[in-house]
Amino acid sequence: MTAAQEDLVRANPQSEFTEIDTPRVEDGAAIWRIARDSEVLDLNSSYSYLLWCRDFAATSLVARGADGEPIAFVTGYVRPDRPEALVVWQVAVDHAHRGRGLAGVLLDALTARVTGGRGVREVETTITPDNTASDRLFTSYAKRHEAPLAREVLFDGELFPEGTHQPEVLYRIGPFSA
Repeated sequence: MTAAQEDLVRANPQSEFTEIDTPRVEDGAAIWRIARDSEVLDLNSSYSYLLWCRDFAATSLVARGADGEPIAFVTGYVRPDRPEALVVWQVAVDHAHRGRGLAGVLLDALTARVTGGRGVREVETTITPDNTASDRLFTSYAKRHEAPLAREVLFDGELFPEGTHQPEVLYRIGPFSA
């Protein structure tokens, strides 16, 4: 565990994680299960989580429990057409570890990692209007980092082929202060 991770653990003594780490391919199945059990995330195929752990590990993190298994994750990528923007794809915490601020710790750790050497100056994510937990997570993140937060509909629900999808609201946080 790095010194920065130790600081995060000390700052969140109620957390039951022992390490914040880069995801490995073998974590894909556990990450898929956490996403499935969240009951709010759009569940991707198990194959996509394996690929995510391989291809986007540098812009994703997992929190590991005492047994070394992932108990939470955040996945993201740097936008190819806007390299100053980190897109947070999914954040999820296993049911047994919720309510302790772990999602916020992971989000802070990920952005600390990518804002340093990659030139990332803002965070983007999309949230459906009924996902109050994610709204609170990203609103409090913006406040903690004293960064502006803008919201706008990115994809109207009618664009989705299922016809029953809610709109996806784009949250843009930043630019961050130097």
